[in-house]
Amino acid sequence: MRPLSSRLLAASLVVVIIVIPAALRAQNAPATAATAITPVPPAPLDTATLEKRIDELVDGHTKVNGFSGAVLLAKEGEPLVAKGYGYANIEWQIPNTTTTKFRIGSVTKQFTSMLVMQLREQGKLELEDSMCVYYAPCPEAWKPVTIHHLLTHTSGIPTYTGILAWRAVNMMPKTTDQIIAFFRDLPLQWVPGERYAYNNSGYFLLGVIIEKITGKKYEQALQEMILTPLGLADTGYDWSRTILPRRAAGYTGSGSALANTPALDMQHPYSAGSMYSTVEDLLKWDQALYRNTLLPDAARQLMWTPFKENYAYGWTIGEPSATAFGGHRRILHGGGINGFSAMIVRLPEPRMTVIVLANNDSASSSTVARDIMAIYYGHKYEVPAVPVVAKIDPRLLDQYIGQYEIRPGAVLTISREGNSLMAQPAGGRKIEILPSSETRFFVSTPAVTFTFVKGPDGKVTHVVVSQGGTETQAKKIG
Repeated sequence: MRPLSSRLLAASLVVVIIVIPAALRAQNAPATAATAITPVPPAPLDTATLEKRIDELVDGHTKVNGFSGAVLLAKEGEPLVAKGYGYANIEWQIPNTTTTKFRIGSVTKQFTSMLVMQLREQGKLELEDSMCVYYAPCPEAWKPVTIHHLLTHTSGIPTYTGILAWRAVNMMPKTTDQIIAFFRDLPLQWVPGERYAYNNSGYFLLGVIIEKITGKKYEQALQEMILTPLGLADTGYDWSRTILPRRAAGYTGSGSALANTPALDMQHPYSAGSMYSTVEDLLKWDQALYRNTLLPDAARQLMWTPFKENYAYGWTIGEPSATAFGGHRRILHGGGINGFSAMIVRLPEPRMTVIVLANNDSASSSTVARDIMAIYYGHKYEVPAVPVVAKIDPRLLDQYIGQYEIRPGAVLTISREGNSLMAQPAGGRKIEILPSSETRFFVSTPAVTFTFVKGPDGKVTHVVVSQGGTETQAKKIG
């Protein structure tokens, strides 16, 4: 995942690739030791009412964010609601179904981590091994980097998807060595294991390590070690050149801004985000994770043990919350890639699963998944609605002009052009943000709001950027 500063306004400003939607990040903060969360029972909804409310929710996301895709809500492996929405191919008006194949972006990472854990069980690697044991020629700076660091996004190796030079050529065929060349000679950003930052380079390198150990291409190892044993016939490596029945086309934007997504050569996402699947196949995957078919229980529990920032091996671990997911612990991961958004959320204790796959990268699958669970458990949720543009005095815009620090080194620039207020994240294009009040502005696609906050002296101190259920405060620094 790119941090919010570049994920912000994704469809309009930057190329979306191999990202996790940010919507669940704020909800994943662990409960304190003194807080006891009591799970709540499901809301007393019959199947027809449950489906109607989910339809209303998805319809709102369709109108506001251009959502199209498929959703599945299951209890103990049995679907309660499973439906397609919108079109797999808009030009040919071919509807999405539960067997439509979508690119799943970073949901791929949980399959990559499973391959690594299987090789560990076979005694072919240790998590504490330096990655240089399996990769050569290995930069000197990478010698302290272990497989554990790669799995947990704590290696300190810069993520290649954040490099502008890479973004300029990611539609062109490249070898794995050519892609690694974008980041192999860059210095580490921190001592391995010291910090967490979501990192596609680490999972790309894990694919190279898997190939080195198995002597097979990543996609072949994936097929033989996971997909075939589980009977996942509608899941695989999504090469563009392959004739793939029921494959969805990818889109961005909504309404008059709807467009085909930019091209992407699928060697680039590789073991960090190259796969396709269906909601039905991902439910089979989910259910297999309760069994010892691929890994013994102890190894699976290790795979789901978080290291830093609630991230384990290819999964985020969300601790119980009193206001979401029925108060249950959850194991989840999302993904975004040009034209697509994906989310799988597993609640192990009640064995509930929600899977959302979208073929429009302006839609937040993570928000849809969260709100489907909110419907099921009777938590609060909102059906998206397009904000009404307010009329304000253009002179008010000047007080918002300046730079706002999303995080160290990542700045959001707010500027004025005539009577319009413009937002520009680091590395992105400017886009107009529209007023819904004198202090609150918005972008409809994707749904992002900007709320400017003033101090006692009446001057703006920071802006709160909200997207997909996540709020980020950016301090005004200039």
